[in-house]
Formats: sequence, structure tokens, C-alpha cells
Amino acid sequence: MAQTLQDIQSFQGKYPKQIWGLFFSEMWERFCFYGMRGMLTYFMITELLMKEDIAQLQYGATQAFVYAFTFVGGLFADKILGFRKSLFWGGLLMIVGSAILAMDPHKNFFLGIAFTIIGTGFFKPNISTMVGKLYKPGDHRTDAGFSLFYAGINLGALLGGYLCIAIGKGELFSDLIPEALRWNVAFGLAAVVMVISLFNFHFTQRNLATIGLAPGHPLSENPTVAIKPWHQYAVYLGTLLCIPLIMVMVSKTQYTDLFMYIIGPVTLLYLFYEMSKVSPSERKKLWAALIFIVFSVIFWGIYEQSGGSLSIFAARNLNNDLLGLDPNGVNNSGGAFFIIFLAPLAGLLWIWLNKRRIEPNTVVKFGLGFLFLGLGFYALFATRFFANAAGVTSLNIFAIALLVITFGELCLSPIGLSIMTRLSTQNLQGMMMGLWFLASAYGQYVAGIIGSNMAKAREGSSNYESLLAYTEGYKQLGIYAVVAGVVLILLSPLVKKLMQDVR
Repeated sequence: MAQTLQDIQSFQGKYPKQIWGLFFSEMWERFCFYGMRGMLTYFMITELLMKEDIAQLQYGATQAFVYAFTFVGGLFADKILGFRKSLFWGGLLMIVGSAILAMDPHKNFFLGIAFTIIGTGFFKPNISTMVGKLYKPGDHRTDAGFSLFYAGINLGALLGGYLCIAIGKGELFSDLIPEALRWNVAFGLAAVVMVISLFNFHFTQRNLATIGLAPGHPLSENPTVAIKPWHQYAVYLGTLLCIPLIMVMVSKTQYTDLFMYIIGPVTLLYLFYEMSKVSPSERKKLWAALIFIVFSVIFWGIYEQSGGSLSIFAARNLNNDLLGLDPNGVNNSGGAFFIIFLAPLAGLLWIWLNKRRIEPNTVVKFGLGFLFLGLGFYALFATRFFANAAGVTSLNIFAIALLVITFGELCLSPIGLSIMTRLSTQNLQGMMMGLWFLASAYGQYVAGIIGSNMAKAREGSSNYESLLAYTEGYKQLGIYAVVAGVVLILLSPLVKKLMQDVR
């Protein structure tokens, strides 16, 4: 007999069994995403011959659009497609985008990127929302579930983040892959793992009961909504028609500026409209969610130097004294490596503390995330004290900084995914998850601007002088992170009041 939603949510133990299927689908999708992400800045500078400051703006624009489209994907999942169809559609677009890049990454760069941007927007927020639906409202094990799910995200990030860039640079399998085809293979690998992700979800969805079904389906949460087939076809067609527009907007960063100036205010106005239709109690929870979202913009603006300025820093200013590993590979995958081991332990720690009624509330966890982030960037600043006269410093010290930053990420990101599902109203969960990722879009956008300004500061400098310029910038970012963490902890009583019964 097939399981019902109630059967799923009444699981015994620490985790529902369905989380493992979602874990592996997300793992392979994140392999694709982080593999692509890790290659972007380096590829643009070395293969497309962009200047460093331009490449970082380009990187910020690309990542901003990726996360901005998660809001669109979440909205269409709520209103028309449902989470399952949105995920499949997004996965197919990511496969097409990666395959286009694999054929000729130099000529097809922005076309392939446009497909992967929209595809990620439909995939990413909706699988996270389905994880939240495995739990009953108020289940204290939700944070632990998202911490485990986050380990899956980072297992994919570890594999993709290291393998793709190492293959493209010729650090791995150089004897097997001709030099002219290394980047083709690196991008093609991202397409292969996305096929695996969709196959896995095809079998996983059989055990999800009614989770993720489209509005209007007799067994869905909104069975009376009148969704006609042409509504879904219009979404698919409209998505494809957006491809040329996204190509232009990503390749011309001034259009990205315009987009970011518009999308945020418009999104907030729409959210306020939706908030006007809910009860006062639900509205307070949505206000609390909005506070978390605003602070996450600051967090990601600092954290996401990893794909921009830290990518250049790794290539130019780090040695390979950590087991002979490629510095760019460590930069792309080091944080994920630490999370794989720490995330399950963090999830169990929250459960252990909860049983003893001493678990920090979500607001304090967020504040701690900022404090660790700040300490990590201070550690990046400290790499200057281990540099030689050529401006090359220790990869070991860099890895320690990534470890500290990882503690901060674990206090914020998986908890953020969890809190969005618990503070959202029933019919706005996809949109609120998308809004959470839209905040990441603004963080990525800000990160690109910060990285570009750092690159301008080092123009014409020696490698040692550029090391000093970058590390000074990282010290300033560390200060901003610590200040934000203290402010958030001070605001915790107000935010807790808005959250009401949600911890």
C-alpha cells in the first residue's frame, strides 16, 4: 500500500527515508552547478581573455541571474507546475546548457550559460521545498534534516568543484584528455551528472506521496485550482523565449545592473501584496522571514568571494603545500569537504541541545554564522604573514580559513532553508524559498562588485602588492561580517516575537 503524506511525516528516528532520494538528486545537481561555477572566472580570464575586474563583474552577473531565477522557478511551481515538474524542466535545461558548452565553450559560452541559469532557477528552490514538506509543522527535527540535506549539496560541490576545474586546467587526466578538449570534457561532465540526477528523482518521486504535485491535481494541496494544460505549455515556451534575453543581459553587465535595480523592489511589492491576503499571525512570520532574507544578502555578498576574487587569489597567490593539491580546486571544493563531515554532526548537535532545552534559537544561529564568517576572513587576511617575496602564500593557512568560514555557513545556510519552509504560508512556500535564493542573487551581485573593485586596486601591481591589496580587502569584509552578526543577535528578541511558535 502506497504511503500517504501523514505516513511520511510520522517517521520514527532522526530522518525520513525519502530524504535520501532527494539528497542524491540534489548532490548531482550541485556537482553540475559548482563544477560550472568553479570554472567561470578562471575560464573567462585565461580562455576568453577578459580583464580580471571585468571577469569578476561577469561572474557576479551570471551568479546573480542564477539565483534570481530561483524566485521565478519557485513562483511558477507554486502557481502552475508544481515542484516535481519544475524540477524536471529545470534539470533538462541544465543538461542542454552544459551540453552546449561541452560542444564549444569558447563560441557558445553565453548561450550555454543562459540555459543553465534558467534551469537552475527551476530546479534549486523546489527540491529544497520538498525536503521541508517531509516534516510536520513544528517538528524540531527539521533543522537536522536540512543539515543532512546540506551535506548532500556539499558532496556534489566537493566533487564537481574540484574535478571540473582540475580537468579544465589539465591538473587531472592530462594524459588521457587532449589539451584542446580539456574544457569540453570539463563542461560535458556537468551534463552527464545532471542526467544521473533526473534519473534518480524519477524513482524517488514514487515514494513522495502527494508532495510536489501540481496545483489542480486531485491529490495535491490545491486540488480545486483550475490549471489548464496550456498554462504549463506557456511556462515552457516562455522559458525558451527568455534564452536570448538572458544571453544579452548576462554578457552586458550594465543590463544586469538595471535588472537588479528593478527585480528587488518589484518582488517586494508582490510579496507585500500577498502578505495583505494572509492573517495577522501569518504576516508576522513573513516579516520575520524577510529579516532573515535581508541579512542573508550581506552574508552571501561576503562569502561568495570564493567564486570571484578568491579564484584569482588561488591561481596567483597560493602554493600547493597542501598534499600537492591544485589551489583552485581547494578554493572551489574545500568548504564543501569540511561541510560533508561537519553538517551531520551539526544536525545531531542541534537535536542533542534541543533535548536539553539549550539549543540556540534560529536568530542566534544566524548571528553566530556571521561571527564565524568574519573570523574566517580575518584568517584570509593572515595569509599575508606567510607569503614569500614573490607574493605566494600557504595553501594550508588558506584551508584553515575555509574551515572557519564553513562553521559560519553551517550556522546560516541549512538553517535558512529550514526556516523559510516553516515561516511561509502553505501557498507561498515555493515563492518564499525562491525569495531566499533571490537574496543570494543580490549577494552574488554585490560579491562581483566587491571583487571587481579589489581587482582594480591591484592593476599594475606586483604579485606581492596584489596579495596585500586582496588581503586588506578581506580584513575589511571580516569587520563587516562581525558587525552584522552582533546587530542580528541584538535584534533576536524582536525577531523571535515575530516568529511566534516557530523556533
